[in-house]
Amino acid sequence: MVELNEHRIDTVFQALSDATRRRMLHELAAGERTVGQLAEPHAMSLAAASKHIKVLESAGLIRREIHGRTHLCRLEAGPLADAHQWLAFYERFWTGRLDVLDRLLREEDARQADDKQRRHPRKEPTETGEEP
Repeated sequence: MVELNEHRIDTVFQALSDATRRRMLHELAAGERTVGQLAEPHAMSLAAASKHIKVLESAGLIRREIHGRTHLCRLEAGPLADAHQWLAFYERFWTGRLDVLDRLLREEDARQADDKQRRHPRKEPTETGEEP
């Protein structure tokens, strides 16, 4: 089971490694598109678009239905959830690291403010409002 899941994630990341395919997925997030509609914004032939679509299909990221001569593509987001889950570990890792950095910077700011206060103490006004 683990091998199958690892292979699926590998194919998802391989499919996502290409900017054209990522843009195609983005377009499909708004709704189904024909192969021609997916090819058009990229100024590519239907054959080139079809190659990209086959990669996305093999990764399970899209489903293609054929109605006569029209090929409709639809986003299948399930495999993206697997990739997101894998990436979530690293999100937690970096969030933890950034939290530590934030704490250290706040401590350093507080130390610098204390040092400045010791070097240049603020003079308190007297009861008459005059400075001593």
